[in-house]
Amino acid sequence: MQRDPKVFKFLFGKSKTEVEVVTETQRETVARAMGEVNEVLSGMAVRPKVAVNLETGLIEIELPEQMPDEALALPAPEAKAEKAAVTPKPGAQDKAKAEPQKAAA
Repeated sequence: MQRDPKVFKFLFGKSKTEVEVVTETQRETVARAMGEVNEVLSGMAVRPKVAVNLETGLIEIELPEQMPDEALALPAPEAKAEKAAVTPKPGAQDKAKAEPQKAAA
């Protein structure tokens, strides 16, 4: 059984496929993040309230209570279960009364 000499090459030297990590400066990080936020906000139908907190220097975004894409979502399963429990099907009580009489007979 022959061993491949490339298996342990990473231990002894640099590989040709080694990826160089480029660090981002704080200015570049802020510019990239603000660009991403602006891109998201510009695509929204309902504009959120954007403010700068002067005490902390942080940007605050106040979103509407319900977003348009959330309105398209299906209702929560809990809401369906509660609704079904509150409104019994017509005739369900009559069937429930009739079944114990059958069992007694």
